[in-house]
Amino acid sequence: MKNEFIEHHLNMNRRKFLSRLSLGVGSIALGSLLIPDIFGKGGAEEAPFIPGIPHFAPKAKRIIYLFQNGAPSQLESFDYKPKLREMMGQELPPSIRMGQRLTGMTSGQASFPLVGSHYDFKQYGASRAWISDLFPHTAKVVDDICIVKSMFTEAINHDPALTFFQTGAQQGNRASFGSWMSYGLGSENKNLPAFCVLLSRGKGNGQGVYSKLWSNGFLDSIHQGVQFSSGESPVLYLNNPDGIDMANRRQMLDQLAALNDQSYKEFGDPEISTKIQQYEMAYRMQTAVPELTDLSKEPDDIIKLYGPDCLVPGTFAANCLLSRKLSESGVRFIQLYHQGWDQHGNLPNEMAGQAKDVDQASAALITDLKQRGLLDETLVIWGGEFGRTNYCQGKMSADNYGRDHHPRCFSIWMAGGGVKPGIVYGETDEFGYNIVKDPVHVHDFHATVLHLMGLDHEKLTFKHQGRRYRLTDVAGKVLPGLMA
Repeated sequence: MKNEFIEHHLNMNRRKFLSRLSLGVGSIALGSLLIPDIFGKGGAEEAPFIPGIPHFAPKAKRIIYLFQNGAPSQLESFDYKPKLREMMGQELPPSIRMGQRLTGMTSGQASFPLVGSHYDFKQYGASRAWISDLFPHTAKVVDDICIVKSMFTEAINHDPALTFFQTGAQQGNRASFGSWMSYGLGSENKNLPAFCVLLSRGKGNGQGVYSKLWSNGFLDSIHQGVQFSSGESPVLYLNNPDGIDMANRRQMLDQLAALNDQSYKEFGDPEISTKIQQYEMAYRMQTAVPELTDLSKEPDDIIKLYGPDCLVPGTFAANCLLSRKLSESGVRFIQLYHQGWDQHGNLPNEMAGQAKDVDQASAALITDLKQRGLLDETLVIWGGEFGRTNYCQGKMSADNYGRDHHPRCFSIWMAGGGVKPGIVYGETDEFGYNIVKDPVHVHDFHATVLHLMGLDHEKLTFKHQGRRYRLTDVAGKVLPGLMA
């Protein structure tokens, strides 16, 4: 009987594996199949920690990640370089570039003329941080944020760079940042998912975002990000169809759970158990989500703080306000993507529009969290996938130019959640091309954020296909200089 059970179990999973491959959905993690002990210990070994319990006392409980998709230029935002204005139109010195690789979009240019920012900078706050005139609202909260000017990455094109920031790897099929948070810490609210995703598009040249960025990868699918829509139904297919009330829904789910539980006992596939959990979460969300996503009841002072766009579903401002409500309700990780930052040309005009889309709402989120006493326990992150070159891409004029991709150095900012406020971390050279002090690699960034959440990045692992994976791969170090 035991051998018959084993054979049936293996055949079932092999068929499921092959069918998923043929449908292009992806493959089951062979290491996660619960194979009986006759074959030795299966691949799904226990992680060296108890999910839902941090490794040590956390400084932050939740994360709101305001991802600026397309890569905003650090030279028009937070990294002031007057040298570029002084040398406007002159050639980038070879001693500065040092033969570093370029994208195919500018590698064939005959020259690389330096171009300074079209916009002025001023100093603000106790740190006397330089901030562009494009971000007047952010300038008002400069003493609450930590500007990191020394970020760098390995990827030079959008998709691998974006994927790297979101999953710790440049290729797909890895667990996303929010999924790792869900796996490691779970949700504080049983009626809402631990990981939510909000999308918006700006006025500039957009780069696409894809569901792989909030995928659970090899983790259980309960950890996948839940995307909210800007339409009438914030979460698609959540509402009951006509003729079905909550009592009918409850009865159906109870019967379905019983059938799934029987299947799980027979086959041992962990995805069956996950499916039951997802159905139950959807049922609870039917009550929680409509009230949570109704922004019309926010008081006038909050609407004024975020700006009138916060009442327009799908805008960055509306998503910032919604992210505060989600975080306040205990959602562990809220990921915003704002598209439109890819300024290869017409940068002065396009970036002005992009900055106007996000500046007020980003600063409002900091102010709103602070006045509610939530900023200390909520980590807010703002930034893109890489930076922009100090030389012009294409034709240059006094009031028009473009900038290509630049992975060697760029700026982000962080606030709350144990981050040291009112400081500028790291420095770049006077040309804004290379880092000269306190470099921050993407893996270092991830390691530090996990540390703020009470997680040791070297212990937050999951075994898949014979190898232990983690968000920081085999690198990364925690940066105490960023922490309060």
